Amino acid sequence: MRKLINLVGAGVIALLGSAQFSFAETTVTFWHSFNTEKPNGKALAKIIDNFEAANPDIKIDAQFIGNYNDIVAKLQAAIPAHREPDAVIMEVTRYGLFADRGVLTDLTDYLANDPLKDNLFDFAREVGVFEGKNYIVPFNSSTPVLYFNKDIFARAGFTEEPSLKNYADILSVSKQISEKLGGEGISGIAAPGQFARWGLVMDNDSDLIDSKSGEILLDSENTKDAYKWMASLVHEYKVASADGVTKENMGRDAFLQGKVGIMMNSTGNYGRSKKALGDNLAVRPMPCNKVCSVPIGGAGIGILSTADQDVKDAAYKFISFAANPESNAIWFADTGYMPINKHTAEQDLAKEALTNNPGIDVAIKQLDFARGRPRPPVVTWMRASEYDLWQAMALGQRDVEEVLTEFAAKTRAEAERLAK
Repeated sequence: MRKLINLVGAGVIALLGSAQFSFAETTVTFWHSFNTEKPNGKALAKIIDNFEAANPDIKIDAQFIGNYNDIVAKLQAAIPAHREPDAVIMEVTRYGLFADRGVLTDLTDYLANDPLKDNLFDFAREVGVFEGKNYIVPFNSSTPVLYFNKDIFARAGFTEEPSLKNYADILSVSKQISEKLGGEGISGIAAPGQFARWGLVMDNDSDLIDSKSGEILLDSENTKDAYKWMASLVHEYKVASADGVTKENMGRDAFLQGKVGIMMNSTGNYGRSKKALGDNLAVRPMPCNKVCSVPIGGAGIGILSTADQDVKDAAYKFISFAANPESNAIWFADTGYMPINKHTAEQDLAKEALTNNPGIDVAIKQLDFARGRPRPPVVTWMRASEYDLWQAMALGQRDVEEVLTEFAAKTRAEAERLAK
């Protein structure tokens, strides 16, 4: 019997010595907001491929869920059904709701022990902090910028670039474009989307919610004036199409199709805008109506608190990799989103982008007067509610003063309810 055991043992050892074992992968399910057919999605795929090549024991199961609103809605539905992902892209004003409810993992210790912390720009480091703790690490950071189509400007009679520094400038240029080219189906300006609306309120020396005190400013006079001007572009002066109000992406798409002269939108749209318009694309800072001030937007990656510890560790490894200079250079060069890493500009890809893509640096230059936005739980509710109210104001269905006074009161009540 001993001989038999020894023989079997020797055989097993021999087999162990000659066999090549493949250890089980750790899979991280990752929800994101970047269409895989668009430049942003393709850039993300490159980063994931590079990560998996460097970490063959980790698989990133990346799933395109939709836009930021879709992610919030689907995450809220998935959590009670225990179908949530392991990691998720979270827009910088919306993650506070999930951090407050214990849905997101506190990443403070991960980041404290990661050399990455010293390489992030201050603005990028700050956007991931909620009530003193880190819950997301930035990935795609942006500010709104002003895009215009140089060919449309020339056809509308502008022999030199006109001033675009305040509301009056923008309205004047938009009117001339619409008057000269409206018969060809060309509008002066795209109706501003929510990110641009927030920026236009800020450059009118106000905010929706004060980023430091949390005071609701929806009914302040400067906020009301900003909304009155934005709404007038559509229902009064008719220089912006109502289509871009009822469905915001239609304004962007019309600009990409050469049907709109001016668009105020995220720097994250640079890649597709450059591809669509080529040398006819121009990028300028947002207007400074009363002050120069723009919001910092975009998103970061968080880890769900329900993930297993080994999955959390793998997910954070990916998050850190996605924010390193090499990955961030791919992201910046392919999409136009701002660099978040201090060493990104040293990468050849980033240098090439800055040299060959005029205007890609506008958002970076705006950082001198950019600031983060509030992220208490009520912001998620406020942003979801604002869309229908904007539509009513822009289409002339309701009075701006009335709408914003009522909206401010409801937002204050909702903030109190969420605080209980």
